[in-house]
Amino acid sequence: MIDYEELIAQGKACGFTHVARLDPATIELREEVRAMCASDKCHMYSKNWSCPPGCGTLDELRARISRYREGILVQTVGELEDSLDGEGMMEAEEQHKAHFAALHDLLLKRYPDLLAVGAGACTRCKTCSYPDAPCRFPERMTSSMEALGMLVLEVCKNNGLNYYYGPNSIAYTSCFLLK
Repeated sequence: MIDYEELIAQGKACGFTHVARLDPATIELREEVRAMCASDKCHMYSKNWSCPPGCGTLDELRARISRYREGILVQTVGELEDSLDGEGMMEAEEQHKAHFAALHDLLLKRYPDLLAVGAGACTRCKTCSYPDAPCRFPERMTSSMEALGMLVLEVCKNNGLNYYYGPNSIAYTSCFLLK
């Protein structure tokens, strides 16, 4: 039995602004979200094991996600000077990735079969081995919610978590699926 109060407290202790229970049954993987990845705006498409096509097909990902019955959503909300505050956005992203790595390492001890789904491409290695060699650290590699085909706004909404916190803020959202 998963103790959600403990998980939420651990998430907050790792620095997340918000932590909420996630029902994996509410996750729908969408082809149109994966199509956004193919437009390669982040310059990681087909360059990283954590991104399409390296992270798997939607059918493979659906089968993988269907094995999980529990989960949590985690968010880091950053305050921005204005809507063009790129430095503030990068700072919030950096904080989110640090919080995510800390909670990931903590949860791995108790849930070795967890599926950690981050924000942005995996950055555990300075240079990804894709496609020339297998992932060096597959147990630590994390794909983004979008790379897996999740519409983050929808996942948040379906699990009672806000996605938008006002005009001068940015929210980075990730999740952990647990058995």
